[in-house]
Amino acid sequence: MTPVLIIMVKEPRPGRVKTRLGRDIGSIAATWWFRHQSARLIRRLRDPRWRIVLAVAPDMAVASRVWPADILRHPQGQGDLGQRMKSMLRRAGAMPGQINQGPTCLIGADIPGINRAHIARAFAALGNHDAVFGPAPDGGYWLVGVKHPKRLPRSLFKDVRWSSEHALADTLRGLPGYRIALTDQLRDVDTGADLKQS
Repeated sequence: MTPVLIIMVKEPRPGRVKTRLGRDIGSIAATWWFRHQSARLIRRLRDPRWRIVLAVAPDMAVASRVWPADILRHPQGQGDLGQRMKSMLRRAGAMPGQINQGPTCLIGADIPGINRAHIARAFAALGNHDAVFGPAPDGGYWLVGVKHPKRLPRSLFKDVRWSSEHALADTLRGLPGYRIALTDQLRDVDTGADLKQS
């Protein structure tokens, strides 16, 4: 099966996206940054080696004209970040009513440094590992990938302290017995300081 790359995106509306960045540079500027950053990211990551699927929030934005019309979109649905990520890993790329079965990676849209080589290395790591993570300098991660999405354990993303230095370690505890690969370290943009370093 063709690997699937899920990009989690929010409709770029002031006060709804990059709110922590907005506190530093203003909500209009933060929204503008996210809109253009996500558009550049989608263009840069198009590749015949994988299929891109957008995980869209809010759900009603699935019909938005902000993103390219030729890219498949799924609503993120309800729940906390972990529940939504797990749901997208299981169903993105699958036919309606089925569960995704092929190698799948999931990223956010707020990591300026991502390129196709990073994604290719992550999928390559799934050749002899069950899961792959792209660590971030703050203790979180910018990418999660799984070889067999339909076999995700119930413990995945449970009790993760999101937006903390414990996010990656907490997530890894939810994958007992899994062969884990770590790939390139990249930085996401949450604050004005992050923006200066990107």
